[in-house]
Amino acid sequence: MDSFSIRPAAKEDRNWVAKYLDEHWGSTRIVSRGQVYLAHLLPGFIAEKDEERVGLVTFRIEDSSCEIMTLNSELPNQGVATALLETVKNSLIEEGIVKRIWVITTNDNMHALRFYQKRGFTLSALYPRALDNSRKLKPEIPLFGLDGIPLRDEIELEMLI
Repeated sequence: MDSFSIRPAAKEDRNWVAKYLDEHWGSTRIVSRGQVYLAHLLPGFIAEKDEERVGLVTFRIEDSSCEIMTLNSELPNQGVATALLETVKNSLIEEGIVKRIWVITTNDNMHALRFYQKRGFTLSALYPRALDNSRKLKPEIPLFGLDGIPLRDEIELEMLI
């Protein structure tokens, strides 16, 4: 993990974050549980290696919960995404105001389901056909996802801290 560093995303990073989200998420608009969020305006952390940005996590805090909105790594299986997630968790523990971290993924995203469960998250809710409503807010959400699986449902995972 010492081959990269993590720092808070700053206002000066917003253009890069917006471009990165457009490339990886199709938009800066992220839909979760029927709400649209502009992820490039949310707090986050950036992973860097050799002065190059190699990962990003964005999140939002509401009441005593933190939702992970986006999490990406350009260096698969090198600990970047895990370190970004741990940085969010540790910063929330330091602040002492959040008791729960949660994330929404889609029914096709087996990688995310494996990733979060291996890091202590548990399945907490299933929202059947939720993407029908999400597409009304963000029409660019495709009908089919990873491995040709029809995109229909949202799955919520959580970690209590």
